[in-house]
Amino acid sequence: MSLRRTHPRYRNPIPTVDIIIEIRDERGREGIVLIERKNPPPGWALPGGFVDYGESLEDAAVREAKEETSLDVKLLGQLGSYSDPARDPRKHTISTVFIARAKGTPAARDDAKNLGIFTRREIDFPLAFDHALILEDYFSRRRARRKVRR
Repeated sequence: MSLRRTHPRYRNPIPTVDIIIEIRDERGREGIVLIERKNPPPGWALPGGFVDYGESLEDAAVREAKEETSLDVKLLGQLGSYSDPARDPRKHTISTVFIARAKGTPAARDDAKNLGIFTRREIDFPLAFDHALILEDYFSRRRARRKVRR
């Protein structure tokens, strides 16, 4: 008897990371880094990508940030996980989203054809994947923390 017949084939979601990079631009204005994707699906998005086999989520986040923005980031913590099976039109992914801080001048590299630093008000355009939802959660959490500090 073949093992193939006695054991079902499992299909699992693919782990990914996305990174919200907080940074000050050359004018001293605080914003977050978004990349314009070079590969499908098109559009603006948070830096991020697939976790390599044998790599931790944290290491993947630092690597992807460096590959796509040329920035060395300091991870501040996780925002959460996003697992809607339809979040990525290419395949079922589960993303762990990190908040990070960076200094320096970002540059679009690897899968990014363009890059920008945006304030919340400037993000008035569609984002790829479920990144609008992720940023809504991020800005809501920041607003709540500011209220607690007052």
